[in-house]
Amino acid sequence: MHAEHTTVHDIDVVFFDFGGVIAEEGFVNGLYALGKRYGKDPEATLQHAVNICYNNGYVNGAMSEADFWTKFRDATGINGTDEYLREEILSRFLIRLYMLDAVDAVRCMGIRAIIASDQTNWLEELDALHHIYARFDLVFNSFRIGINKRNPDFFDFICRKSGVAPARALFIDDNAGHIGRAASRGLNTLLYTSYPTFRDGMKKVLPVLRLETDAR
Repeated sequence: MHAEHTTVHDIDVVFFDFGGVIAEEGFVNGLYALGKRYGKDPEATLQHAVNICYNNGYVNGAMSEADFWTKFRDATGINGTDEYLREEILSRFLIRLYMLDAVDAVRCMGIRAIIASDQTNWLEELDALHHIYARFDLVFNSFRIGINKRNPDFFDFICRKSGVAPARALFIDDNAGHIGRAASRGLNTLLYTSYPTFRDGMKKVLPVLRLETDAR
């Protein structure tokens, strides 16, 4: 964790990743399931999808979902319909209610809570189902802002648009690469690996934050 000695008065904004933090990682879990179901290597199936997202611009809003699935089928030999394939992913973004409770606790302290996610149009569809956005002050979705977390400038962008100095922001993600890039731009960081480690890490940064003892 970066800047462990930060106190409650030093944090104005907490940036939360979505998949893998606020929700289960539906993208990874769904693609692993598809690979297994179609007799493909699950890791290779996931990597094909990741490469298309980043190399062809889906994650930055430069490609349509229909084009993404066309390229995915070409790359993997998995021939399900767009509707079937997307449901295998979206249905696995299970919202972690204990994390929404943590978001509420952060906001009760007068600290802004903001989503910062490498997502696509799917995030908006999940919001329509689960009303996620209402729990946050702002949402930065790479699909809409045209820049993703593989580019360190992403972190400059979200801080600038949020009106917060990097040293007064905390960024939470389950991806170590994203954590490293955020830290390189001066943000405080917390790598999410489990709820207990998240809870303990948050207490170091925000000692008076009230969180549930255990995830429900």
